[in-house]
Amino acid sequence: MTHKPSVLFVCVKNAGKSQMAAGLMRQLAGDTVDVFSAGTKPGTAVNALSAESLAEIGVDITGEAPKLLDPQIVRAVDIVVTLGREAHVEPLPGTEFEVWDTDEPSERGIDGIERMRLVRDDIAARVRQLAEQIHTAATAQPEETVQ
Repeated sequence: MTHKPSVLFVCVKNAGKSQMAAGLMRQLAGDTVDVFSAGTKPGTAVNALSAESLAEIGVDITGEAPKLLDPQIVRAVDIVVTLGREAHVEPLPGTEFEVWDTDEPSERGIDGIERMRLVRDDIAARVRQLAEQIHTAATAQPEETVQ
């Protein structure tokens, strides 16, 4: 039996960035990684422009709904990734924590679907790198055998 890697993506509302990251990781890793997303103050629905920008590249998050951050999931996963500057998750021993200071095109006057495509592309590059790290770590660990 081998340990299946797990990752939790967190933002404030769990309506945009963390949902995008989770959808992108699910597309890349398939069922080789358990993927969760949550918000520190969840919104009421997934951001429509986030969903539209992902649909353009074949990722469907329209069936997702914002979820409140669950401390049990934080303790259970291998990696917690916080997206943006506003969400905060208290680090726990034994869990890897990363903060992604993601691109915010609105600070440069870019809004709408153009903004969301830039956010998507930034998050997608980070997710690809994280997926590669997870894959490399998983293949480097010897398999545990059950006797």
